[in-house]
Amino acid sequence: MKRGKKYLEAEKKFNHAEYYPMDKAIQIVKDISYAKFDETINVAMKLNISKGQSVRDTVLLAHKFGKDKRILVFAKGEKAQEAKDAGAAYVGDNDLIEKIKGGWLDFDVVVATPDMMKDVGKLGQILGRRGLMPNPKTQTVTFNIKEALAELKKGRVEFRADKTGAIQLAVGKVSMEPDKILENTQTIVNEIRKKKPSDVKGDFIKSVTLSSVMGPGVKVAYKETE
Repeated sequence: MKRGKKYLEAEKKFNHAEYYPMDKAIQIVKDISYAKFDETINVAMKLNISKGQSVRDTVLLAHKFGKDKRILVFAKGEKAQEAKDAGAAYVGDNDLIEKIKGGWLDFDVVVATPDMMKDVGKLGQILGRRGLMPNPKTQTVTFNIKEALAELKKGRVEFRADKTGAIQLAVGKVSMEPDKILENTQTIVNEIRKKKPSDVKGDFIKSVTLSSVMGPGVKVAYKETE
């Protein structure tokens, strides 16, 4: 892949072969950021999992960042009112299902009550390929709408390993204080480490890399966080 001049200049400012302590890696990512906007900082992890093994859950970050998520809730009756009172951007049932079938996708997170899932399941192909399908494992299928929305608004995010064992999550913005980015990153790494399948042999986390959206990746000596 051909890289731009600013990217290549950023690469020269640190040692690509070195594994840095997490706090140092975060500082490097901040220092080499060159974009004119406030870049998101991501953590990328490679896991030692085999076909058929799943690593998926949610984690509540200590420090919220970025824009508020637009939460859509599928619910009826009292639970629909609970969702409205809790600050959901959109609340409905079959009306929203039909709207989404028509191509509307102006939302970031979907929550549904269990009794709605039979109908919401009709949106499997649409929501599934965008990672928006409600799931009990990610606490987005629940009757406890108020609590679910409160945690999503605080900064609860979903993580899920792909077929290659890779996970990537945003941990902050370049403008954030380093200690807040560090705490968010440690929270994610520690939570994912807890999800190690019982039959995995050897190291579960093979690598951890930090980078800004536009910048090069900085390797993390992640075992130092254990």
